[in-house]
Amino acid sequence: MAAAKRKRDAPAARPKKRAKGVPSAPEPGAEPGPAGAEYSIPPPVSQGKWKNKERVLIFSSRGINFRTRHLMQDLRTLMPHSKADTKMDRKDQLFVINEVCEMKNCNKCIFFEAKKKQDLYMWLSNTPQGPSAKFLVQNVHTLAELKMTGNCLRGSRPLLSFDPTFDKEPHYALLKELFIQIFSTPQYHPKSQPFVDHVFTFTITDERIWFRNYQIIEEDASLVEIGPRFVLNLIKIFQGSFGGPTLYENPHYQSPNMVSSFVFVFLSWFKPSQQLSTTQPLTHFPHPVGWGRKSGKKK
Repeated sequence: MAAAKRKRDAPAARPKKRAKGVPSAPEPGAEPGPAGAEYSIPPPVSQGKWKNKERVLIFSSRGINFRTRHLMQDLRTLMPHSKADTKMDRKDQLFVINEVCEMKNCNKCIFFEAKKKQDLYMWLSNTPQGPSAKFLVQNVHTLAELKMTGNCLRGSRPLLSFDPTFDKEPHYALLKELFIQIFSTPQYHPKSQPFVDHVFTFTITDERIWFRNYQIIEEDASLVEIGPRFVLNLIKIFQGSFGGPTLYENPHYQSPNMVSSFVFVFLSWFKPSQQLSTTQPLTHFPHPVGWGRKSGKKK
């Protein structure tokens, strides 16, 4: 059969394209199969919709040390719904954080405040309405420092385990709800994985909250610690975000300055007493504490 001639200066005829994913017409004489059996597409891993739009802003003030910086990085790794920001200047007021969270489209905040380059404070806040809580962070150990044998998938959702004391006291019940909203990864989050392979534990011992992160072994459901670990000493709970009326004040809290003064006074009692010189009069006796005060004078 001779090829069809096309007219001069006329565009060439192109074959019609078949839509992607549309099955071609069945051949005559072929047996009809079940509808959609050949072209079925596997469903995605999570078919749900991301409804809980919780976003947590994690950042700090200037003057933090390397251990605090690594702790912040560990929390960002464990919380796929978190965001980061640059360090805040010390001269700025804490109310500015509410505006930063609004610009970052975050409704929760974890703020690390450093003082004297040795004392670390943590703020947990529900921005912008509140409430908020201030803690003194103690006994910080990061992931790189611990080198535990536990491991978990990056972006997986954690379980939250709380001490029974959280349901007995009203201020602990408020902190429990705050911890749940901040540390729990929202379901169907785009950056999260649909697996549960580790657990965050919050234990109350010695009037402090102990944070631990454990891996859940699939075979026997045993726990292996991953890290990081730290201890939170509650200071105050405020009604507003980073301020406002005080809802609760911890009566067992002692500031680091008070503790250091107690240590100084305690060590001064064990100071070696001053030795008497040969030219010193016998009426001048050293004080037993070692402060060199006179015991009395002759009348």
